[in-house]
Amino acid sequence: MVSGDGAAPRTGPGPACLVTGATGYIGGRLVPELLAAGYRVRCLARSPGKLRDHPWAERAEVVRGDVTDEASVRAAMQGIDVAYYLVHALGTGSGFEATDRKAARVFGEQAAAAGVRRIVYLGGLTPQDVPERELSPHLRSRAEVGRILLDSAVPATVLRAAVIIGSGSASFEMLRYLTERLPVMVTPRWVRTRIQPIGVRDVLRYLVGSAAMPPEVNRAFDIGGPDVLTYVEMMRRYAKVAGLPRRLIVPVPVLTPRLSSLWVGLVTPVPGAIARPLTESLRHEVICREHDIARYVPDRPGRPVACDTALELALRRVRDAQVTTRWSSAAVPGAPSDPLPTDPEWAGGSLYTDQRELTVNASPEALWRVIEGIGGDNGWYSFPLAWAVRGWLDRLIGGVGLRRGRRDPHRLRVGDSLDFWRVEEIEPGRLLRLRAEMRLPGLAWLEMRAERDEAGRTCYRQRALFHPRGLLGHAYWWSVSPFHTVVFGGMARNIALAATGGTTGRGGHGTHRAVQE
Repeated sequence: MVSGDGAAPRTGPGPACLVTGATGYIGGRLVPELLAAGYRVRCLARSPGKLRDHPWAERAEVVRGDVTDEASVRAAMQGIDVAYYLVHALGTGSGFEATDRKAARVFGEQAAAAGVRRIVYLGGLTPQDVPERELSPHLRSRAEVGRILLDSAVPATVLRAAVIIGSGSASFEMLRYLTERLPVMVTPRWVRTRIQPIGVRDVLRYLVGSAAMPPEVNRAFDIGGPDVLTYVEMMRRYAKVAGLPRRLIVPVPVLTPRLSSLWVGLVTPVPGAIARPLTESLRHEVICREHDIARYVPDRPGRPVACDTALELALRRVRDAQVTTRWSSAAVPGAPSDPLPTDPEWAGGSLYTDQRELTVNASPEALWRVIEGIGGDNGWYSFPLAWAVRGWLDRLIGGVGLRRGRRDPHRLRVGDSLDFWRVEEIEPGRLLRLRAEMRLPGLAWLEMRAERDEAGRTCYRQRALFHPRGLLGHAYWWSVSPFHTVVFGGMARNIALAATGGTTGRGGHGTHRAVQE
């Protein structure tokens, strides 16, 4: 449910929790765990609509706001007992440390003003005996955020983790793709660094358990699994779990963090902007110095889980298509989030469109199954080489590229990443609207509809829209427009063909125009 009144969450009998970062990897998994534990949950999100289709959406309250905005944080804190701070400016470029600092201060101040009894924060595990100035900027910023929250007037629990292993996590995807795609690897020297990974199930267990800590506890806790491994050992363990031949790994000393991130971005779906802070954090040994968390969240037999078990669980969920959240669940920093320009708020300008319409000899339900299954391993039903080249070009200029794939091979929900698109709107059985997150001199959308026309026939309607920014945007549209007949026309025909199981209905027509609105 979506609300903006700041009243206490209205579901569940237990204490009320505020969760920030619910559209992200950890936050999206924490909410159902808190609900299952009997807590009432309110989520603070910049785009509440992204949470609309989550299975738990009707049992939690969602309010609009931003952690850097005092007014929205103040309203969200009303009636809250425990506030979870799960936001990071990962991959946002210069200035992210100031943003993190401001957000943490706002969060701590407003939590104190609202009478919140505990703040819980998930940060990064920092190396021992390494001066903070030598840490990577992102790890240094996470440490600073933890100090700010601990210094606030509200008791805080700061959990510090290294590599988190779970289906869909950026660390797991990086490990998985590097190991699967490269039987022989020339690797940076950080693959010999010792780390202490932790399974995502244990991270969630510690986060939920932290809500019940006594008021006198105000400190950081190192959290990790039972294994201390080098990254090389983790790759070899993944290969064994996945049934792959033993990998030959040759470390070299010449790959800088920037070159390492480009290398990771080339081989894996994780873009360089996110890969770089991940690889930078592996330069130093990160091992837990204590396990005091067990005093307050007791270990059970088999917990925390061993690395091999965590890898097996994650891989099983990937293979069974049961990945509930992914590293790409959160919006890409700097990616456009503007509404479709035909919304009432949009006040004019150029809007280029490419429209296609086909009558299909199939039911709307059959057509919809093809539409909802687009992207990822199913591809885009048109000129694969052109899509692949566009994805590679996007990666070369720092974009997300085409390899993010899908969270689920059959079902989509608002907020899902889909290759270099994101699901902006979905009306099951009728409409899928995607917003481009590739690097473009403007804003782009792709709409696909399954409808019936006036004669009751199934009709496929496809519309690509581009709102240019400046002269470069106009030049971009006209430079690629000659390829639209092949790319978008072919897409429409092949989607119709797939819906009919191999035969199309009557031919369709297409229009390609620029509209001034």
